[in-house]
Amino acid sequence: MSDHSIKRQPVNPSASRPVVSPLQPSVVYATETPDALDALYEGGARGHTYSREGHPNAATVAAMIDRLEGTTGGVMAASGMGAVSLALLACASAGDHVIGSTQLYGRSLRLMTEELPRLGITTGFFDPTDAASIRAAAIAGTTAILVEVVSNPTLRVADMEAIYAVAAQIGAKVIVDNTFTTPRAYRPLDEGADLVLHSVTKLLAGHSDAMLGWVAAKDPEIAARLDVLAATWGMTAAPFDCWMAERGLLSFDLRFERAQSNARALADALDGAQGVSRVIYPSLPSHPDHNRAGTLLGENAGNMVSFEIIGGRAQANALTKAASAIAFAPTLGDINTTLSHAASSSHRALSEEARADIGITEGFFRVSVGIESAEHLIATFKKAITASQTGID
Repeated sequence: MSDHSIKRQPVNPSASRPVVSPLQPSVVYATETPDALDALYEGGARGHTYSREGHPNAATVAAMIDRLEGTTGGVMAASGMGAVSLALLACASAGDHVIGSTQLYGRSLRLMTEELPRLGITTGFFDPTDAASIRAAAIAGTTAILVEVVSNPTLRVADMEAIYAVAAQIGAKVIVDNTFTTPRAYRPLDEGADLVLHSVTKLLAGHSDAMLGWVAAKDPEIAARLDVLAATWGMTAAPFDCWMAERGLLSFDLRFERAQSNARALADALDGAQGVSRVIYPSLPSHPDHNRAGTLLGENAGNMVSFEIIGGRAQANALTKAASAIAFAPTLGDINTTLSHAASSSHRALSEEARADIGITEGFFRVSVGIESAEHLIATFKKAITASQTGID
């Protein structure tokens, strides 16, 4: 009796190999015997079992980011916030206390103020630029400190030396969100951090078409916990996004250099421009953390520029309309420049008073500078700022 069933058959080995990594969307991987499956789970053999527990595309892109950050064993997550969540869950349990910078990304702030307390984890906050504030926030039972080296969107530069010192005194783990800074400017694990994470969606992938996070830990036990948590909480990254991010990572160095060069030029051009009340960029002498930025980041001030125009929401609306050549979008790290308004996007959940406390007004904008012509960007922004000020007394 003939077998008419349709089966997947293995392809014969090829004498050549693809230049581009294959996309492998398979959810499950077959083995020959229970013993072979045991070997995979117990580490006696290399391979994959079920994609929620890892897959080839995730392994490939994780290894690329591992190399950038000087580590091994990084775990891919479905988003940057997935990576933040994994890091905190790996370092804190019910009854523990976690502190974070007041300058964290808006969703990270919401995670700490609204979600962690539901799990029995208490939280506190500190000014990342003030050593006394850092010391005051750390209490008995503080197990983790979450910080961004350069904050989103106010671009303040954290006093990392003080944070590491406080963490060592109380035995807390330092978790660094290195998304803004990138490993080109700062490698946290080399400097004293215990965990480092990225929203890979941003500069590392760089094309606004892959939603991913990555997190790694120095302690092997915490690293293993991250892996288990990702699978258990269902935070695993999808193969397609990993495959797309691999493409972006291959050009990361080139994109970083061009975008950073453009950012410096834009910051210099807007500094002191009519209608602009302040420009925030770490390499500007007017930046409040200018000296610290030079010590921590060297010449790598990054591709992010923030500025504030005179006026409120009406002027902000006028600016975005006039800057129609620039995508007004709540994101960063795209190959093209994007413009973001924190009061209506990342920090909209905060009260007006809370936003004012960290320097975010209706006239505050954050620019994620891309790789276009610097001259085009400068002309576009100057024209838009001028348009925004029409009719202001």
